[in-house]
Amino acid sequence: MQVFVRVAECGSFSRGAESLNLANATVTISVRNLEKYLGVPLIVRGTRKLRLTEEGELYLIRSKALLAAHMAAEDEVRHRVGALAGPLHVESPITFGHVVLAPALPLFSKRYPNIEVVLTLTNEPHDLAERGIDVAIRMEQVENETLIARPYFEANHIICCTRQTARALPSHPRDVDPALCLGTLPKDRRSSYAWQLRKGTEALEIQPRGPLHFNSSEAVLIAARQGAGLGYVLDIFARQDLASGTLVQAYPDWSLPARPFYLATSKQRWHAAKVRAFIEFLSELVPAPRRPRRGSAISVRKFGDRSA
Repeated sequence: MQVFVRVAECGSFSRGAESLNLANATVTISVRNLEKYLGVPLIVRGTRKLRLTEEGELYLIRSKALLAAHMAAEDEVRHRVGALAGPLHVESPITFGHVVLAPALPLFSKRYPNIEVVLTLTNEPHDLAERGIDVAIRMEQVENETLIARPYFEANHIICCTRQTARALPSHPRDVDPALCLGTLPKDRRSSYAWQLRKGTEALEIQPRGPLHFNSSEAVLIAARQGAGLGYVLDIFARQDLASGTLVQAYPDWSLPARPFYLATSKQRWHAAKVRAFIEFLSELVPAPRRPRRGSAISVRKFGDRSA
C-alpha cells in the first residue's frame, strides 16, 4: 500500500522507487502483487506517464487515510515510551541549512537519538510527496496550496561590510556608489535585486552596479568579508559575522524589507510525532518576537510558475 501510494504521488515507478530507496523491480512487483490481490488494475502504464484507474483513485484515497492512521498509532506508542524513531527527511534552502540547521541538528540528535535526520539543501524546492520529504523550510512562498504551511519566523534584510569599508561610506545611503554594492540575483533572473531602504517617510532604492553578482547569500557574505563591497543579506545569515566583528551593519537606523520563512509538510505527515517534535525543536531556535502571526497570509507559487 505504501509503495502504491508513493508511485501514485510521484507519477512514476522509477521516481517512486527512488524516493523509497528501493529497486525499480521491487516497486513494480509490489504494485503488481497488490493489483493481483485486489483483483483489479490500479494503474494504467502509458508510454510517457501513468494514470490511475477509477478503482485506483478510490484505493489511493482510502490508502492514504489508512497509512496516516497507522503512522499516528505507531508514533503515539513510541512517543509514550520516549522512543521516536525512523528517518526524517528535511529540505532547506542552502544558506539557511548551513547557518541555522546544520549547527543545531547535533542537539536534536542528542534529544532524539533514534531519529535519523536526512537533510537536503537546495534552492530549487522539490515536490514533497514525490521526494518523500517530511518537513520543508520555505522562504516567502510555498509551492502547493494542498500543503500545510506554518509561519516560522521573519528575517530582516541588512546592509553589511567590513569596518574598513564602513569608515569610507557617506553619511546618507542615497550617496552610496552603486558600483560598491554586491548584487544578489533572484531565482531564474539575471539582474540583481534593488535594495529598498526606508527611514520615517523617506524611502530610497539602490540598484547594485558593481562587478560582482551572486545567486547565493553565502557567496555575498564571502565577498563582503574580503572587502569587495556592501552586501545586502538577511540578518540571520550574517549573525555570526556580526557577532564576531568580521562584518558590521551599515546604516542600521534605516529599515529594510523582511522575508518570511515557513515550515511546510503534507497533510499525511503533519500529525506524525517525529514531525511535530522536529517542528517544536525548530521553533525553539527562533525568538518569539521574530515569529510572524499565525494568521499571516501565505503566498503560493506553483512549480513552473515564474510570474508569482
